Amino acid sequence: MKKTRIALLIGILSISLFPVIVAMQLTPGLTSAFYRMAISSVALLSYVVISGTLKVPSVRMGLLAATCGLLFAADIAFWNLSIQLTTATQGTLLTNLAPIWVGLIAFLFFKNKPRRSFWIGTVFAIAGIVIFIGVNVFLTLSFDRGFILGIFSGFFYALYILLSKEVLNKMEVVSFITLSSTISALFLLVINIVADQPLWGFSTNAWISLLIQGLVSQLLAWLLISYATKRMRATRLSLSLLSQVVFASILAWFILGEVITIEKAIGGVLILVGIAITFYEKKDVRETYKKL
Repeated sequence: MKKTRIALLIGILSISLFPVIVAMQLTPGLTSAFYRMAISSVALLSYVVISGTLKVPSVRMGLLAATCGLLFAADIAFWNLSIQLTTATQGTLLTNLAPIWVGLIAFLFFKNKPRRSFWIGTVFAIAGIVIFIGVNVFLTLSFDRGFILGIFSGFFYALYILLSKEVLNKMEVVSFITLSSTISALFLLVINIVADQPLWGFSTNAWISLLIQGLVSQLLAWLLISYATKRMRATRLSLSLLSQVVFASILAWFILGEVITIEKAIGGVLILVGIAITFYEKKDVRETYKKL
């Protein structure tokens, strides 16, 4: 379990670089989303072709892995579009409601229901998100098309987490990530072409940023997170991913010089407390509880 938590932590730290790099605005949002997936896919495809390690247990598992790729791409696309139509803070808030969707879907359709500690942790974490982003943002949400797209983003993110958990129970991590990332890249390529987004002609710094996004924020991050997904409850994982908001803020402080306000500090603490609550288990339950 210790290795799983370390892998998850490093994966979340790697993801946390993504919003910091995007904030530099070296490339458009949808463009960076595409290259994030495309660069990762090229690296993975090169590896599995050379090593011959691509293993798909069945056609059904292959289709489900491809579906995960579509869900992940939809999450990123809807998130970017939501930000363009509203604000980055509102889009971030709505996307980070994914743990609630995960809990509700698991409660309604899964045999093993989310534990009470998950719901308690979710309350703390969501309260932390609201304070972190700003209570005024929550109170003045614009219930427009951007709001709806933000809700869809969080919903697709939740579906990806739950479905990937099921697929990873029967498929190796590298094979799963290769298939899902490739489908995501192809889907985002179509989105970029339809949206008439630029795909080349960037500065050297922009290409470096895209490489970091693809190799670190996607390839390294999701290999490690998928490893953790295979061994961890989906509800716990979804809530743990909220910590990327905290880490991204710290990285933005170091790299971009963004100020960490008292509200962000309080919100960050509540998010981490909420996550910590989901990791607490009584000794008599720890051995008998089966992973979701």
